[in-house]
Amino acid sequence: METREPSGARPTIADVAEAAGVARSTVSRAMNREHRFYRSESAARIRAVAESLGYEPNPTAANLRRQQTSTIGVLVSRLTDTVMAMLFEEIAAASAARGYHALVATTYDDPALERENGLAMLASRVDGLILTTATTGGGLCTELAERGIPHVLALRAHGESPSVVGDDVLGGYLAARHLIDLGHREIAIVAGPDHAPTALARREGYRQALCEAGIPEAPELVYPSTFSMESGEAAAQAFLSSGKRPTAVFAVNDNTAFGFTSVIQRAGLGIPKDLSIVGYNDIPLAARLPVPLTSVRVPFADIASAAVDALLDSIHGRPVRAAHRVLAPTLIPRASTARPAIPAELHS
Repeated sequence: METREPSGARPTIADVAEAAGVARSTVSRAMNREHRFYRSESAARIRAVAESLGYEPNPTAANLRRQQTSTIGVLVSRLTDTVMAMLFEEIAAASAARGYHALVATTYDDPALERENGLAMLASRVDGLILTTATTGGGLCTELAERGIPHVLALRAHGESPSVVGDDVLGGYLAARHLIDLGHREIAIVAGPDHAPTALARREGYRQALCEAGIPEAPELVYPSTFSMESGEAAAQAFLSSGKRPTAVFAVNDNTAFGFTSVIQRAGLGIPKDLSIVGYNDIPLAARLPVPLTSVRVPFADIASAAVDALLDSIHGRPVRAAHRVLAPTLIPRASTARPAIPAELHS
């Protein structure tokens, strides 16, 4: 194919249309990733002509005609939380692969700040929002649903808002079942915050595994926490002060497991010799600890990709694919869990 020599003027869509022998509207459809024509052989030929001319489409102008900006807003609790940072990176990558930019704002688990930042993003003309911060009360997502604003929840679910989540009940069950199968009968839980649906679901999975194994749930083995390492440390201090000595602990996220483990080890107890521990999320640090952490792996990349697809469906007025999608986690056994040193029937 002959390539036009560079000149002072940038090639226009009219130049591409003339060179390709098609209408300008056809060129526009060939450049639009969201249009079904984009995947056709004809569209590929038109894009090849455009490339040979050195034509570069102007996405800003095209989007202004559609009143869209090809940007999406993402609300996370805090970027110092490894899980939130990982999820945003996956959302940003999935957005870029679809021709969109992702912007992020933090809420620090404050519903008022969540609403303020979400509305500020919408005022800045993002095309829709992905919320990772919905609590049991709904908050901003309820308002967005009532106003018909495109939005999707990721890692969280509420009401009729489209959502993509990990199966946290299954994940909690897998964690507790793993410990039970190793022979543990007294299993404590670092339970996470009551306002977080993820923590509540993981607790429910833990309860289901205990019930299935005929193990009574012991309220004194439930340690409240947030999702921070500091709250894991506080839970471990309470554990050591209680006089109770279960042989295993399930922490409903990796950060609390890290904090819990550090205090236990400083107290002279061995992991897993004296205490087995399971975390949740399987963030990269989990496999790199001196005693690698058994954890429940959440498919963050799949969740992000599905959330972006659902949001783009909503933005473009298409039926949302799998409006409430649940993806299965996987247990990753490592060195932090083993059979109890003392048989359960002899443990006091």
